[in-house]
Amino acid sequence: MTLRITRETLLNGTVREMQRHHASTHPDMHWRTEAEMARLLHQALAELGEGQDLWVFGYGSLIWNPAFEFVERRCALLRGWHRRFCLKMYMGRGTPENPGLMLALDRGGACRGVAFRIEAAKVPQELGLLWQREMYGGSYNSRWVTLQAGGESFRALTFVINHAHPRYTRELTVEQIAAIIDTAKGDLGTCREYLENTIAHLRQLGVRDMGLTRIAAALPKR
Repeated sequence: MTLRITRETLLNGTVREMQRHHASTHPDMHWRTEAEMARLLHQALAELGEGQDLWVFGYGSLIWNPAFEFVERRCALLRGWHRRFCLKMYMGRGTPENPGLMLALDRGGACRGVAFRIEAAKVPQELGLLWQREMYGGSYNSRWVTLQAGGESFRALTFVINHAHPRYTRELTVEQIAAIIDTAKGDLGTCREYLENTIAHLRQLGVRDMGLTRIAAALPKR
């Protein structure tokens, strides 16, 4: 049965139970402790400042499935980071026997995605949901970045690849990435669906990511 990441499945612990279930299935499945999660969340909130709205930058599944409450969204540009398939997955959209690949932000270039604004009163709870989704496995680090949208610049929080994590993958060819995406699937569905959803929703924003387009073109036709 396919699991969906929704606000409800994050709130009721279903997603966390899936994460815990997979935690012992592979030596590269590293998990942050509850204490470490709380410490990192406290640091992020302290850097935001009390009573401030929070902008969050999404570049993959957050674009089309944020699963948190927000009051505004904008198409935004992030410079200095680019979107690429560089995170091996043994759960979610892959298995230990047939790992998948997920997108992350890596150094260099630029990336267009979506900036979501969470109102100040709801930041602790909504960021807590994001934390559970993005930070538990240790493969992402939170990072404050500067976005550009509508002729202005503003600060936002996003999640970038942790180069020290064992599931971080170095450069793969387009053909290698396409071969993995074509067959990998897990509790959350297929990697192919993940790629196609990301491309489609970027297109709705008027954004064409040439890297993703090349990977899609290399997939076997169905």
